Amino acid sequence: MESVQTLGLDVSVQAAQGAVEGRLGEIVWSPAGDSIERANVTRFMRRHGISAYEELVERSQRDVEWFWDAVVEDLGIEFARPYRQVLDESDGKPWARWFSGGSINLAFNCVDRWADRTPEKAAVIWEGEDGTVRIVSYAELRTMANRLAHGLRSLGVERGDTVGVFMPMAPETVAVTLACAKLGAVYLPIFSGYGAEAVATRLRDSDAKVLVTADGTSRRGSLVPMKETADEAVALAPTVERVLVWRRLGREDLPWEGGRDIAWDDLLEGRPEGFDNEVLDPEHPLFIAYTSGTTGRPKGSVHVHGGFLVKVAEEVAYQTDVTPEDILFWVSDLGWIMGPWEIVGAGALGATVFLFDGAPNFPAPDRLWDMVERHRITVLGISPTLIRALIPEGEEHVRRHDLSSLRILGSTGEPWNPGPYLWFLDEVGGGRCPIINLSGGTEVGACFLSPLPINELKPCTLRGPALGMDVDIFDAEGAPVTPGEVGELVCKKPWPGMTRGIWKDPERYLDTYWRRWPDVWVHGDWASVDADGFWFLHGRSDDTMNVAGKRLGPAEVESALAGNPAVAESAAIGVPDDIKGEAIWCFVVTKPGHDHGDELRAQLAGAVMASLGKSFKPSRVVFVEELPRTRSAKIMRRTLRSAVLGQDPGDLSSLENPRSLESIRERI
Repeated sequence: MESVQTLGLDVSVQAAQGAVEGRLGEIVWSPAGDSIERANVTRFMRRHGISAYEELVERSQRDVEWFWDAVVEDLGIEFARPYRQVLDESDGKPWARWFSGGSINLAFNCVDRWADRTPEKAAVIWEGEDGTVRIVSYAELRTMANRLAHGLRSLGVERGDTVGVFMPMAPETVAVTLACAKLGAVYLPIFSGYGAEAVATRLRDSDAKVLVTADGTSRRGSLVPMKETADEAVALAPTVERVLVWRRLGREDLPWEGGRDIAWDDLLEGRPEGFDNEVLDPEHPLFIAYTSGTTGRPKGSVHVHGGFLVKVAEEVAYQTDVTPEDILFWVSDLGWIMGPWEIVGAGALGATVFLFDGAPNFPAPDRLWDMVERHRITVLGISPTLIRALIPEGEEHVRRHDLSSLRILGSTGEPWNPGPYLWFLDEVGGGRCPIINLSGGTEVGACFLSPLPINELKPCTLRGPALGMDVDIFDAEGAPVTPGEVGELVCKKPWPGMTRGIWKDPERYLDTYWRRWPDVWVHGDWASVDADGFWFLHGRSDDTMNVAGKRLGPAEVESALAGNPAVAESAAIGVPDDIKGEAIWCFVVTKPGHDHGDELRAQLAGAVMASLGKSFKPSRVVFVEELPRTRSAKIMRRTLRSAVLGQDPGDLSSLENPRSLESIRERI
């Protein structure tokens, strides 16, 4: 597994890797006494008479109802009506309900109560790529969200309606999510870099009634015309009735459709500053987050007011140790689960969330570190992809900035390599800050694995199970593996943040996660535990690709390729990449009479980029005579990946055309 993780590193990263080989398997960070004393999780442990980390994890797994009830009390999460039952499994584990009998509204917990108690405190600090900075207080954020809730209601948005949010990261984006929560509407976060077809697919599948977008944003100094992309998407999504446009750039040349489009300022003008929040069942949907599987359309993960709020507040409090005095910055987009995660987590704890709209290494390689210094950010979360991209620029860009405000480093999205992990620990954190390396997924609503700030750390470790998560590692027969053995990461009990199914497709939800072993969630990650009890991840066990921390199913790439008349069929896989974590490779069978030249190769790569966005442009397009298939006609993508990586393809007994692999290897 390790050879797969490190394959393809550039010279700079390889040098960093070589310099730290002697530290692999050793403790590279230990908590100081003062950091243990001040930690939120230490307060929780003492409140419940728990003296050791292992005892805390074991009790939280054994008695999940006790744990999540204790979290609500410890963090002061407020229910409008108290719940009668923490966990209801009467319909089975896959359909577990949380906090039954209660009522709640996430927006009240994340903005309204702080607007009453700490009205002048910064709720959001925002910086644009051009250097513009805005600070929005909790009182101002509540007023914006309230006026927007009134405005959306005037557009016909009611409880249960879906509102697409195709926006750059900004205070207005936060306000949209809160306004939807206040209404009981369901918001749909869409990655701001998607192309029109990818946006349209999500709008159609969710039956979105309104789309909120911006006139555009800036990326590396160039215009990103989001309104034009939104227009193309809406043309393909007939359920969308109105488009609300925030004039982020104040463009004069903006295309406009009268009767459908409405300007943000016009909608909010004259709206009341107060709003009576809808009082909702804790299981009422909050948002639909799309992630891709190995087949079919993207999967809509459904997250709810009660469970998502409690799970994320717990993680942000106990794992990243955020308090009301902290400024939390996770380099993210709203369309990645970490966007809602940081917004809800900071809001639930009365802290400040920092948002950046731009490229973190533009106009100079030190942009990220410069923002940390100027805004005195205390908790910084990144993806390993970003660190791998910044390492070749050199340490001097980090060292010229005062990063002493940092006390917690976070990471998620994909497995680490040791060199970049230790570079982040030593150069960015100065050896002072733990790396809270967490892993879960869009469907999880948060994470399965994560260290706590009171843990010692080894390079790349996730340390152990996240609190309240009864995770394990199974072998192929469904039995727990022995230490050091790699197996499937599973979860044996429900948790508050898990998806409430797949939107409009309950059977797909059960097939994807619950039917391999009865009452066990199978997540699709390879994991292991070493002899000292430290947990590690080793990549995906299914066909899902992970490009720069964003999960993508091969079907979406292959659908884009199929639009070219030269393509008979295709298969897309993820291949380890030193910058993106995984890069997309496409294997294409053409129809008779079509040339396999560079022109067609460029057309196909361009089609994927136009459909899904620039981040997903394939690194390679390989023309082949046939694709490896099972006797049931399923493409065996893992054999393509093994051919690219020069690995043993494993069991080929179900492969109908084994000679296809020989031809493919010759063309790589």
